[in-house]
Amino acid sequence: MTFTKTTEQASKYEHLEKMSVHELLTNINNEDKTVPHAVEKALPQIEALVAQVVNQLKLGGRLFYIGAGTSGRLGVVDASECPPTFGVPFDLVNGIIAGGDTAIRRAVENAEDNATQAWIDLQAHNINKNDVVIGIAASGTTPYVIGGLESCNQNNIVTGSISCNAGSPLSLTAQFPIDVVVGPEFVTGSSRMKAGTAQKLVLNMISTAAMIQLGKVKGNKMVDMQLSNVKLVDRGVKMIMGEIPVSYEEASDLLKKHGSVRKAVDNYNL
Repeated sequence: MTFTKTTEQASKYEHLEKMSVHELLTNINNEDKTVPHAVEKALPQIEALVAQVVNQLKLGGRLFYIGAGTSGRLGVVDASECPPTFGVPFDLVNGIIAGGDTAIRRAVENAEDNATQAWIDLQAHNINKNDVVIGIAASGTTPYVIGGLESCNQNNIVTGSISCNAGSPLSLTAQFPIDVVVGPEFVTGSSRMKAGTAQKLVLNMISTAAMIQLGKVKGNKMVDMQLSNVKLVDRGVKMIMGEIPVSYEEASDLLKKHGSVRKAVDNYNL
């Protein structure tokens, strides 16, 4: 199979420095409009991976994202948002970035080129066959990510991937690959743009769909969300009011007593 890094092909836009701000923003926006359509084409692949994630989590496993650079940061973001949004343990969804947490804010030189480090990083979390590991790499060629998935495959761990180049080495390594082909970037090779947007959309789909399947949403409400600030407490109170016939004050008292929207509603009048 011929492999072409379309994300690194030359942009069709030339002389960007001669464009006005309006032209720059309009052209970037026009490119961004193509991303959801590219994601739509990958829905069957996304569905297959989500099914595996749900199955492994029901077995008591965990979800791991591994990546480098922008891809790694996006995995960390998605993982870190699951506990406050869905009330799950902090170690249920994990984001691991090449170079460690330092690399979240500052690039760590050559970290993505180490093909053995991802497995070492995963072992630090006591990775096991009940878990599922998703490798994220826009190019689909990052040694850190590919090496991590290869080791997972050798140890009977379910693997998935998110890449923006069809038929990439990463896609061929993962058991359940997702290819979101977004084409050349507005700034040639800058995969933090369309590719990054595509990866974020797919990560939103994976974690949200999985959590809904696990019963962490009721109706369309985050009934298990962590009440970590005034805004979320107020939202929780109003959710309770929408479910049972109580005043704001009564709902507030119930929320304080039970600690979550779900428990407050489930224990009403019991």
